[in-house]
Formats: sequence, structure tokens, C-alpha cells
Amino acid sequence: MPTVRLTDPIDLGTLHLKNRLYRAPVLEGAGGAEDPAAIYARHFVPNAAAGVGLIIQGNTIVCPEGRTSPGMSAIGERERMLALAPLTRAVHEAGGKIVTQLGHGGLFALEAWHTKFAPVRSSPPYAPSPLPLWLRALHRSQTHVLSTSEVQQLVARFGLVAAWAREAGYDGVQLAASNAKLLHQFLSPIFNRRRDRYGGDIHGRMTFVREIREAIAREAGADFPVLLKYTAIELTPIGRGIDLGEGVEIARMAEAADFAALTPVIADALPNTSIARGEFPRASFDNAGLRRRLLEATGSRVRAALVHVGMFLAARKYPFAAVWNRDVFRAVKAAVKLPVFAVGGIRTPAEAAEILARGEADMIGVGRPFYAEPDLARRFLAAAGPSDTAATACESCNRCIVPQMLGMPGVCYNPGIHKLRRHASGPSPAAKKVA
Repeated sequence: MPTVRLTDPIDLGTLHLKNRLYRAPVLEGAGGAEDPAAIYARHFVPNAAAGVGLIIQGNTIVCPEGRTSPGMSAIGERERMLALAPLTRAVHEAGGKIVTQLGHGGLFALEAWHTKFAPVRSSPPYAPSPLPLWLRALHRSQTHVLSTSEVQQLVARFGLVAAWAREAGYDGVQLAASNAKLLHQFLSPIFNRRRDRYGGDIHGRMTFVREIREAIAREAGADFPVLLKYTAIELTPIGRGIDLGEGVEIARMAEAADFAALTPVIADALPNTSIARGEFPRASFDNAGLRRRLLEATGSRVRAALVHVGMFLAARKYPFAAVWNRDVFRAVKAAVKLPVFAVGGIRTPAEAAEILARGEADMIGVGRPFYAEPDLARRFLAAAGPSDTAATACESCNRCIVPQMLGMPGVCYNPGIHKLRRHASGPSPAAKKVA
């Protein structure tokens, strides 16, 4: 069997891609902008022009109360989605394809932690079930346990927003069922202890995701590609999370439900840097402007300090490791015929070539390094392959994390990288001083 290469084309259902490199979803911080399409275009058009096969736009929330960061895009009405049509058109004109993530923050939505948003919403953040005692101690707000009919309403909402996405020119959607968001919470035995059809064993806990897939087929068309990013191994400080056996079973159910591709990942039950492994961003907490913004958002020095300590401990527990999701995407690839996406700590063309040559995955995802190198695709696609160990410019310093959670632009905040880019291509707005 011939070796698969990064430059080889691939089909995801009806979506044809010219190569196997994709920009993984990250937070671009365009949600509160007057013209989000223009901001997204500044990120994505250079990626498409450099040859990336697919762009997955960061989490777009299907209703306004589901954001976990002020910078997330949230769709309250059809016009908000259709306003992104100039973005999809620009990506297509640059030779790229674009999919948007659809999701909801659930119990970790902004109203649960951000003082500006907590008083705005009439009901508390959504949860699949009453929180376990240990989590109640960490979660400062009340939660609203979704009734069966409310879950069904959310199912219908996902289908409707996906139809709007297709109308706006997106080539597909990806469901965001990882990173401690609502769909992940439904899959998790930590959060989901329901007694209706949406709870129970992994088959019951998968019902929400499966019904969303069916709703998208009804509303957006059966031929509209739907991808799934999900937690295949769930890390948790207390209790039992999703294990790899369940992660593989989720993949088999997703294949039967006609998803177009899968991205299995390792994620913590709690929002932290397990999904963005690397250094503790000490510079962010030393910056007076960021400290002020964090204090305003959390509402107290104690809660701001908890964010500081939590990130420090997460960096110690989850240091950077090359290709950190290998065990899960390799296991899922062995179990299903669907295209499987690799992501997490892939920093060299050699790593990408090795994953494809071994048949461990079908697509190679790179996320935050695109902040530092918008034209990264050109270098990866032109690389020699297994012998090319030149790493991305991204140092996994995590200086982008705190600004992102506070709603600031999703860009590289490492001044050293900014200096290198400036020497290479002139001044860049990527590394701004926080005032």
C-alpha cells in the first residue's frame, strides 16, 4: 500500500480537500467585533493562500448564552451567521475550504465566572445533571439542569444554526464535544447522571450528539458534512471520566451516525491548559494590564489568584509533549473507517509525515502555531518529509491563553516571535502591548 503524504487529497463525505493539512480550531477573538468576518479573514485568508487544505473556525456558539469567553462568536439570529458570508467567499477565492465549529459552553459559560456577564442572563448556566459535591465547591454560580424538552430544543437549535452556516457558504460544520463544553459534559459520566434517554451508559450519553447530527441532516441537508471533535480520554481529579474504551465506542457510534470525520482528543473534565500544553504563562500574570482585566472579570482577588494557581498547576501536570493525542487518534483510526484527524503538539513536518506514513490518522492539525506563522502551510507542504525536523515558530509558551479567556484577539503574544516575524515580513499587529 503506498505511503500517504501530506500533499495527498482526501474526501470528507462530499467535501473534497486538496491536501491533508488543516488549521485546527482555536479562539480568534472576533465574537464581539462589529465586523467579525473581516477579523476572521485576516486570520484565515493568508492560511488558505499558503495552501492549507482545510480551516476549522473556532467555536461558534449556537445561542448567545453559551459563550465561555467574551471573544467567542455567538449566533442569536440568522443575520449574524449570514454576515460571515464574505469570510467564506474570501477563503474560497484564496483556494481554501472552511468549516465552523458549533458548540455551547454549558455550565462553564461566561455567566458562571465573568462578572460582566453574570447579571445579564435570566437563568443560570446549563448543566446535564446536578453537580457532584466536589464540583459544587469549585463552581461559583447556580446551574440549571436541562429538562428533556430543553435538550430537544437545543438539538433543534444546532440543526437550524448549521443550516444558516451552509447558507453563509461554510463547507461543513464540526461539533465541539471536547474541552469541557456542553456536548463533552453530556458524554462525561462526571457531569451526566441523567435518568432519561440522554443519560446512562455511553450509548445513552451519546444520544444528544447523535440527535444533533440527525437535526443537521434534516435542516442543512444529508449531504452537508458534519465533523466531530470529542473527548476520547477524560482526565479528572475525582471519579471516573471517559476512558479509551468508551472513546473508541463513541467513534463507532459516530461512524454509524454518518459523521464525516472524527477528531478524538485527551481533555480534562475542568477547563484548563490540558488542551494547550506548554509553559506556565508567567508573563501574562506579571503584566499589569492583564492583571487588571482578570480582576475585573473574576470580581475578586481570591478568584483571580485561583486562575493563576490553576494554570500553574496545570502547566506542571500537563507539560508540552510532542503529539500528545497519539494514543487516542491511533486507537480510533484502528477501529473505524472514517477519516480521523490528528491534533495536539504536532510541531514538525517530520511528525506529520510519520503519523500519515504509519496510518495512525488521515489529517494533520496544527492550531496555535498559525498565530505565529500565518503561512505555515507553505513550509509544511513543501517539506522534505520524515527528515524535516524544523519546528514551528510557536514555542508553546501559552502567553495567548489568558488574553483569549478575557476576550482579547487570538494572536501570538510572545514578543520574541513577534520580533522574528517583523524582521521577516515587516511590522505585525500580533504582539500588542496590553494597556
